[in-house]
Amino acid sequence: MRTSTRFAGVLTALTLVLGGAGLAASGARADIPACTAMVEQAGVSVTDAVSAACYRGVVGDLGGCVTALTEAGVPGGSAGAACRAAPGEPR
Repeated sequence: MRTSTRFAGVLTALTLVLGGAGLAASGARADIPACTAMVEQAGVSVTDAVSAACYRGVVGDLGGCVTALTEAGVPGGSAGAACRAAPGEPR
């Protein structure tokens, strides 16, 4: 393989990796406030455990998010709704 072709391939791969990291980072702060607002609407105070649970929803761990919110005292239906709101677009 020619050096220029290999170099172009490495640059392309690097661009894709860094671009994916940027997308993941923007998704990581997706919408924790929407999740925590729904928790507050359910009458539960937002604690570090609630914020951590909402983060799990942001990164796509819906089951872990619901379980953690339920353990924090959020009723099941409200926990599910809050976790589904987490991966949405920031408001």
